[in-house]
Amino acid sequence: MKKDISFPPVEDVAVAIARKKSSVNNYDWYVFLINNNDIALKNVLVSSKGYGYQDGKERKTSVLRHLINKLEPQCHTIIEPIDPAIFHLCNEFWVSYYIKKQIYDKKFIFVPESIIEKNLMNIPQLNLEGILHE
Repeated sequence: MKKDISFPPVEDVAVAIARKKSSVNNYDWYVFLINNNDIALKNVLVSSKGYGYQDGKERKTSVLRHLINKLEPQCHTIIEPIDPAIFHLCNEFWVSYYIKKQIYDKKFIFVPESIIEKNLMNIPQLNLEGILHE
């Protein structure tokens, strides 16, 4: 049972939403998983979804699931592209992974309107501007 499984706190793993310049004044946005540990993450499962309200109506995106077999230490990978049209929703990324035989689990939630120009910062691991959630 889940209550019998120990889930220690997640450390040195982050999710970032960052932009890459695609052409003059245009950007493509991506969700990244960053491993700042000195050990690889294995069997990483990421479940993503968006939810919230728009014009007084409830809105939900599809749930997407991604499997990353191994994420090396001090590395990052793109989880998925993301459309700025859903930045007004809560964007949730539920990350589960193993280090050795221990499972880790954490939800990273980007609240509505947090992904805006004035909140962008340089993310050194990516060498891109974006929002980092640790």
